[in-house]
This record gives sequence, structure tokens and C-alpha cells, in this order.
Amino acid sequence: MITQENYRSYPAVSNSDLTTLKKMWEPEDVRIDKEKAYKFGNLLDAVITEPHKVDYYNHMVGQVHYDKEDFECVGEMKKVCDKDAFFISLRKQCDFQHISYNPSFQVEYDGFRVALPAKCKWDLFCKNMDLGGDIKSTAATTQKQFEEACWYFDYYRSRAWYMDLENRTNDILIGISKKNYQVFKIPIRKGDKYYTAGKAQYQELAFRYWTYFAESQQRRVTIHDRVGDMKITVHDSF
Repeated sequence: MITQENYRSYPAVSNSDLTTLKKMWEPEDVRIDKEKAYKFGNLLDAVITEPHKVDYYNHMVGQVHYDKEDFECVGEMKKVCDKDAFFISLRKQCDFQHISYNPSFQVEYDGFRVALPAKCKWDLFCKNMDLGGDIKSTAATTQKQFEEACWYFDYYRSRAWYMDLENRTNDILIGISKKNYQVFKIPIRKGDKYYTAGKAQYQELAFRYWTYFAESQQRRVTIHDRVGDMKITVHDSF
């Protein structure tokens, strides 16, 4: 059973795994830029959603060390977030760090359908309503800049992945600026431009992941002929 304790080691594909795969084709300067942003974002997530993991004395989250300045900045960002009326209301209705898992998540790409064990861990998950969300740190100082940053960091891909794992229709990205301490929000609805683009991104990467890393497991793929709609089921054992 997948749990909070074994989530990282549990044998299933996460959006982070897809990100790691994509790094193979990214220039080094882009990878470094994104890794720094992800590291800082992990600190913000932990302070807001998993404070028991934060070592304020040694400036660490788990085994990862941060500068004192990072902790001070995140502290100010949390204060702003805690004063935001929408976030206050959403937090009351949501669980932090909810885990979703599908042992046979169906992904279609370019006429192929593959199945992968898939997982994700939500920042915000509303059990009693069709809504989830993610908290992001950002260097953006305006709403437009935050929307552009979400394209750069593939945040729309992650939201589509999460939404489809739980069959959710609505989601929201909440950005907290580390520059001017403003809070930005991007609502996402299944079928809109953010979701559609994000799904296309994860479909391609998930198919590549299956292609590269599923050889050691039994595989199943259904191939659809685009003209005759012929279906062929192939079982491969290695």
C-alpha cells in the first residue's frame, strides 16, 4: 500500500519522474535554473503543508539544506498566503499532501494506449468538492508573469496529470511571489487551454517513459489503426 512514508520509493510514475525524463533534452542552464526554483518551491510547500518536516534551527527540510535567507523569505511568503481570503477558505476545505495512486493509469499518445502505475501527492485536495490545487513559489511580480512562468516550468502539465489521476474537473495554481509577496491564482478547468496543453505534454512524456523504462516489467499496449480503427493488444514479457 502506498503511504506518506513510502511514497517516494513506491514503484509508480510521478510527474517528477516525467520532469526528470524531460531534463535529458534540456540545455544545462535551463536544468540548473529549474532545479533551483524547484528546490526553493519544495521549502515553501513544506513550510505550508508539512511543517513537521521543517528544521528551522538547522535550516533543513529532510536532508536538504537551505540558506537562512531562503527561510526568511519563505516565512514572509507564508504570512502573505495566510492572509489571503481565498486561500484561508480553501485550506479549511482541503487536505494537505493527499496521495492519489492508479496501478494501471491509461495514457494515449499518437494512436497508442499504454498503462503505467501512476502516483501524485497534492498540496491541496478537497474531498467534498471537485477541486484541488498546487502552491508555487515564483519570481513573477504580476499575474501575466506568473502565467508565463507556469508555461516555462510545465506546471500545467502537472495539474493535468493530477486532475486525470483523480478524475477531477477543477484545479487551481496559487503562486506566491518571492519578489513582491503578491498572491496570484490561475483556475484550471478540464478542457480549457491550460489543461489541454498540459495533458498533451504528459501524454508524450509518459509514453516515452513507458518506452524507455518499462522493459523490465510485463507491458500492455493497445494500438489503434487510425483509418480502420483496428485494435491490436500486444503483451510483452521481458
